[in-house]
Amino acid sequence: MFTGIIEEVGTIHTVSLTKDGGDLVIAAKTVLEHTKLGDSIAVNGVCLTVTTLHPHGFTAFVMAESLRRTNLGSLKRGGQVHLERAMSADGRFGGHIVTGHIDGTGTLLSKKQEGDAVVLTIGASSEIISGIVEKGSIAIDGTSLTIIDVGKDSFRVGIIPHTGGHTALLTRSIGYILNLETDVIGKYIQKFLQKTEPAPKKSTLSMEFLRENGF
Repeated sequence: MFTGIIEEVGTIHTVSLTKDGGDLVIAAKTVLEHTKLGDSIAVNGVCLTVTTLHPHGFTAFVMAESLRRTNLGSLKRGGQVHLERAMSADGRFGGHIVTGHIDGTGTLLSKKQEGDAVVLTIGASSEIISGIVEKGSIAIDGTSLTIIDVGKDSFRVGIIPHTGGHTALLTRSIGYILNLETDVIGKYIQKFLQKTEPAPKKSTLSMEFLRENGF
């Protein structure tokens, strides 16, 4: 479990990926503290397992499903990624509950300065939009952000100076593909309501019924 508070912006050192999965070697410093083999680190919001520790970074394995659902397959050497260690049992929630299981991706459509903040407009599929509510939470490349508003096929979030300075979000260019994880609590509620909705009643109206009643 994660909180969406980015601890460090790491740099991709080596990419060894095929369509069936592979390894990412990431240069980092902060997230190495107290990290052991087998621990989880969110890379751009994707929960990955540390398979090798290096003096100045770590290796993580990426499975095929993660490549299909996320932007990890497009990473290149020298690219910047958001890093967060799994939350400790005595930690604090600075953001919101983030599982590290990406729902899908969105596209950065625009960036607009509004006072000291920068508003990002992100295009997304109808499936993802259905799980977003105004003033709710979403993790974008692992960063916990609050939804400003939601449209039919896009939504907006604001990046305050602190977030902009501690993540790579403002360096992303228009058209960049972003990992999206909607609020897990909202997903459970949505699933529960779908299961508890009463099935539509079957109509008893038929041609035979109409004939018997003089129609």
